[in-house]
Amino acid sequence: MAKKKLAIGRGLGAILAETAEAYEQNLSDNSSLVLDLDIDIIKPNPYQPRKTFNQEALQELSESIKEHGLLQPIVVYDNGDGDYVLIAGERRLRASKLAGLSNIRAIVAEIEQKKMRELAIIENIQREELNAIELALSYQELLEEYDITHEELSKRINKSRTQITNTLRLLQLCDEVKTMLGEEKITQGHAKMLVTLSESEQKLVADSIIGQRLSVRDTETLIKKLKNGQDSTAKDSISKAKLKGQAKNLDISLLEELRRELSSLGIQSSINATKLSIDFKSDAEITTLLKKIVK
Repeated sequence: MAKKKLAIGRGLGAILAETAEAYEQNLSDNSSLVLDLDIDIIKPNPYQPRKTFNQEALQELSESIKEHGLLQPIVVYDNGDGDYVLIAGERRLRASKLAGLSNIRAIVAEIEQKKMRELAIIENIQREELNAIELALSYQELLEEYDITHEELSKRINKSRTQITNTLRLLQLCDEVKTMLGEEKITQGHAKMLVTLSESEQKLVADSIIGQRLSVRDTETLIKKLKNGQDSTAKDSISKAKLKGQAKNLDISLLEELRRELSSLGIQSSINATKLSIDFKSDAEITTLLKKIVK
């Protein structure tokens, strides 16, 4: 009997309903909804909104697949050239390759190109596999490209309108801070408070968060000081954080070399973190060092 395909082309609701039906109903190896495909003929989804994949998590999923098999098939469509293109399940596909599988179970769907992008976005949102910036960009694309209202999006992804609005506001951050957030150097809680600042202030406060390891509450206090005109205290805190961040980049081996040079002159010194302290015993030692410097 010929394998059936899911007909996906009647809107996003149909996509999700039919995929859910395929997952929840008859998914045994004998199911007419499932094919066992050569893993090498499955091409990645060109519309995948997710840009980064946690390698440690992929390895863990790979080990699980080795032990238990792939419990949930991926979703693909036949591109007519003897290959299949991934619609949903990129983590499962990548992990299956890591596990050394030659074949993978897949649901084959008929889908329009635009709907494929839409489904990929929704699937990643529902699985919470996107970082904060990728999530905000996905919301933006669904709202602008697919004529979905905030209320409709809220119902489809089971998130409140407030959550969606707050996430979209992250796109107002400058590129440098977006990168920090995407790399998880700052949290979404930090980032939400930076949105109200100018670009230069965003960068300064973000550096302070990283340099001083500020909590969200500490960051809120710092921003209030900036906005209330208490610039001297706030900017001093920011400057210290910036210097601390710069200090991390110092080559400590150079300080060690300087300490050894001082020792050769009979001058005692010590290193603490990024500070070199010199302990002069006499005026003669100071004179010796000055002569060496101005030589």
